[in-house]
Amino acid sequence: MKPKTMIQKEVARLSASLRPISPKQTEWAYTNCVEHIAYRAKSGVLTCPDCGHTWKSGDGTLCDTLEGCICPHCGAELKVQDTRRRTQKGVRYFCILTTCRGYQLIRVAQAHYSSKKGEPMKFYCTEVVQRWISPDGKVTDMALLRTFPSYYCDQWSLYSDMEVRPYNSLYDDVCKWSEVYPLIRTIPQLRRNGFKGDFYGISPVLLFKRLLSDTRIETLMKSGEIEDMKYFILNPHNAEMLWASYLIARRHHYKINSLELWCDYLQMLNNLGQDIHNPKNICPADFIDAHDRAMRRIEAKRMKERTENERRWEAERRDREQRKLLEEKQREDDFKAMKSKFFGLIISDNEITVKVLESIEEYYEEGKAQNICVFGAGYYTKADSLVLSARIGDRIIETVEVDLQTLRVVQCHGKGNLNTPYHDRIVELVNSNAQLIKARMTA
Repeated sequence: MKPKTMIQKEVARLSASLRPISPKQTEWAYTNCVEHIAYRAKSGVLTCPDCGHTWKSGDGTLCDTLEGCICPHCGAELKVQDTRRRTQKGVRYFCILTTCRGYQLIRVAQAHYSSKKGEPMKFYCTEVVQRWISPDGKVTDMALLRTFPSYYCDQWSLYSDMEVRPYNSLYDDVCKWSEVYPLIRTIPQLRRNGFKGDFYGISPVLLFKRLLSDTRIETLMKSGEIEDMKYFILNPHNAEMLWASYLIARRHHYKINSLELWCDYLQMLNNLGQDIHNPKNICPADFIDAHDRAMRRIEAKRMKERTENERRWEAERRDREQRKLLEEKQREDDFKAMKSKFFGLIISDNEITVKVLESIEEYYEEGKAQNICVFGAGYYTKADSLVLSARIGDRIIETVEVDLQTLRVVQCHGKGNLNTPYHDRIVELVNSNAQLIKARMTA
């Protein structure tokens, strides 16, 4: 990505001037990031993954125990594993914390290693991410390109250029997984804000960012409240919402045994409409009892809200049903107003009887029996259309639509909109008796 802002342009310029990762740093990564395992076969023969040397277990050479051994050839300290494997390979990350022109810099490198029985281990490192943190806690990321599929953490395009990239949560992950090179350089602002070299299990970039940008974290770091600091770093929403209450509790020398439970208690009080800045509320003498009482009140409130919601939903359901009944009645009344003059009209040739559909329910039953859309398409709402059912006895043969303007059949179909052998006969029967329909219209 092309640098756009002034800080991105400055970071890109400084990144180009950085020295590559040194051999000493690479050697440290090889020693501390790679799991050095001596594979022991059933015969008792051990193989060193570092140099490829093999020797017999218990032959009186250097230390050889169930926990580990020392290679007699290269002196490497190894763990022992009984296995038939002949190869080992993997990927690890390590990061180097340094400074550059006022920026706190975290350089993350990917270490690849692979070994094969009888051969020395192959090991190489590639820098994949640089995280530049300004003195005010703003982070600018430089990184290699990601290959497809990008959700795999190890899929880096190792021959791409280190460029400014948009934020990616993966950069946080690789920093969190990385081993930290022990020689650390930090900017003066971090030391001023209380950092003394310990990360307390927090990702370096997250700790530095919050320590430089959040005075609350600085306060907790300097006062030695490390567990509280860790909680507020990992739960920034609670830090925003409950910091004033936390200070009030400290001012009243209230002992908070579990900050997580205490913050949950304050959130419950807030949900109950209680003042979370009142020491009487937030500093109970018996915290467990107060916490349990708040839980019971929250549950009672929840049950009351659920009952009210159910009552409201039931009232809304009844209203919907009532409106539906009124709408159905209105449709039926409108239908009767348009079509009642044709009710009772029957056209017959002594075998086929054609009768008018006299209710919306009959439209529904006709459409369902014939698998046609006479009901679904709302033919009962058409003022210039009259629908009739041609039957032999009680069996529906075809459904007929007559245009009341021309008094001619415009549609006549059987089941599934297919014509039957009676089709022409039904059309002729209805068209030849159009005067019966006209008489109903003028009556």
